[in-house]
Amino acid sequence: MIETSPLGAGRKPSYWYSGLIVQIWAVVLACVLFAPLAQAKTLRVVAFGDSLSAGYLLPAPAAFPNVLERLLRAQGLDVSVDNAAVSGDTTSAGLERIDWALGDGADLVVLELGANDMLRGVDPAITRRNLSEIIDRLKARGAQVLLAGMLAAPGMGKDYETRFAAIFPDLAKEKNVPLYPFFLQGVATQPKLQLSDGMHPNPAGVEVIAAGILPQVVAALKLVAAKP
Repeated sequence: MIETSPLGAGRKPSYWYSGLIVQIWAVVLACVLFAPLAQAKTLRVVAFGDSLSAGYLLPAPAAFPNVLERLLRAQGLDVSVDNAAVSGDTTSAGLERIDWALGDGADLVVLELGANDMLRGVDPAITRRNLSEIIDRLKARGAQVLLAGMLAAPGMGKDYETRFAAIFPDLAKEKNVPLYPFFLQGVATQPKLQLSDGMHPNPAGVEVIAAGILPQVVAALKLVAAKP
């Protein structure tokens, strides 16, 4: 129905304008409420480590970075987990490649290095110094760091085992980064979760590792999201 008015025929009724105003405000309100979601980016997590993270002798979907990404996405988190781990890497090798291995950077780095230092009997003081420098460089690039700890294998000697084990909690405290105390928690000494070499995790072992560290990763991502 078209109402007439002194201003001329064809003028829309007043309730039509009221409805239009309501629709406009609804669109504006939706933009305000959902703008943060529209602008949110996919968080980039990087697994920076050695063969334990790289997926030694495993198909790609069974490697730690891919399993961790699957578990994080199952919790509704918009993340990608990149595999920047290299089998055989020591902390010295990691330090040499850290500046280019991250590419355009990362929001969170799961730092898992030190096992090969231990197997080679590297002085724990050297391992600690290398990890310290890696953490400093990561933080300088704006990345949150989650440090994954390691324990010395039996037979390295009590003094070495003690000094090596102390590296990770000491660094976590000094650098103010979260620590997952033992990357192989639940897998070490469990043959059914290891490859035949008795050292590296099999697919079932990787699932245990990823599930174990998952709460720490989620907590670290919350720290990322809280950054201004």
